[in-house]
Amino acid sequence: MGSVGEKLDLESAEEIPFSSSHATNKIESPHFESAHMASPRSFYSSRVLRKMHQISSFRSIYFVIFRAKINVLLPFGPLAILLHYLTKRHEWVFFFSLVGITPLAERLGYATEQLAYYTGPTVGGLLNATFGNATEMIISLYALNNGMMRVVKQSLLGSILSNMLLVLGCAFFCGGIIHHQKVQVFSKATALVNSGLLLMAVMGLLFPAVLQFTHTEVHFGKSELALSRFSSCIMLVAYASYLFFQLKSQQNLYSSIDEGRENNAEASDEEEAPEITQWEAIGWLAILTVWISVLSGYLVDAIEGASDSMNLPLSFISVILLPIVGNAAEHASAIMFAMKDKLDITLGVAIGSSTQISMFVIPFCVVVGWFMGKPMDLNFQLFETATLFITVLVVAFMLQEGTSNYFKGLMLILCYLIVAASFFVHVDPSKEGE
Repeated sequence: MGSVGEKLDLESAEEIPFSSSHATNKIESPHFESAHMASPRSFYSSRVLRKMHQISSFRSIYFVIFRAKINVLLPFGPLAILLHYLTKRHEWVFFFSLVGITPLAERLGYATEQLAYYTGPTVGGLLNATFGNATEMIISLYALNNGMMRVVKQSLLGSILSNMLLVLGCAFFCGGIIHHQKVQVFSKATALVNSGLLLMAVMGLLFPAVLQFTHTEVHFGKSELALSRFSSCIMLVAYASYLFFQLKSQQNLYSSIDEGRENNAEASDEEEAPEITQWEAIGWLAILTVWISVLSGYLVDAIEGASDSMNLPLSFISVILLPIVGNAAEHASAIMFAMKDKLDITLGVAIGSSTQISMFVIPFCVVVGWFMGKPMDLNFQLFETATLFITVLVVAFMLQEGTSNYFKGLMLILCYLIVAASFFVHVDPSKEGE
């Protein structure tokens, strides 16, 4: 039996690729040898994993911070905080905060776009709209907490107008110039549903304004607020139903055109790949959102002083300047997707963002103000509500054919210039009241 056992041990030892001179030592201590052999391999693999993790982290930092040229504006954020504590120049604090938030909003759009690679086009468009609106929501909550209800209303209204006219117009214009030899198409079903939701939002904003303007309230000052809170709850239910309809019930309705293009654009799709991992994108979204929220506080604190110092109407700053910065993420994403002939994602970013602000962010601010004891309502005054109503009608007519070209984009941009000029000469009637 012993000779048989030794023979088996010698055979197993011969299978190990070492010299025969060490065979006896290996027979005597097989456990020591296996541990001795395994430890360098595990140590080497752990070192490789650590190095790969470090390389991935460095690549992520490079792609998010160093590669984008717009990040040369990042130092303006800390400078705004320093100026806030060292000087009383509100206009400089406002300007530096505004410039400092711009690259953060654009990088927020980039991180969302990277995350969208892992979620698909429908959820990706929703994520772009959601995190693209994070800047506006953070600024609005800070302003609401400070009792600046008109700033909240006008900045959110400006975001809707900017997305529908400026962002979509620039996307159509750039996409039309790049693809001038063919007609760009998008899903008419998506455009019609979004147009219907935007008209519903106009209806929710119109009735409180008309009620106040005609002085037909049952209880003066209370009926308008009660109607706004009830309508806000209804609008939130409608938006939740829309999300279910879009993501669960009618997925094929929203992805039909994109699926039809996949077979024709396999080569271009293979070239596109995410530059950072899914968890890195989520981490960057959290970091950028926190930094934007910090700068938004200083921006809101300086907005009224900046209006007086620069002799600019507060409504012009709230409706035009703030949304241009807040919509930097949507602006970059929408133009990029339009230039790649992916207009369904462009609509999801631009029109989807406007739908989300009008049907979710505005009612959400009303409900949050309700819990905070702030009289936030849906009365956006007659001038602002009429501007929104006409804008929704113009965009709905532009989208009804399901096609786009550079001329439609140019028309939307020119419409936005008219809106901007209107708010430059507009005096807010309720400025003194609030």
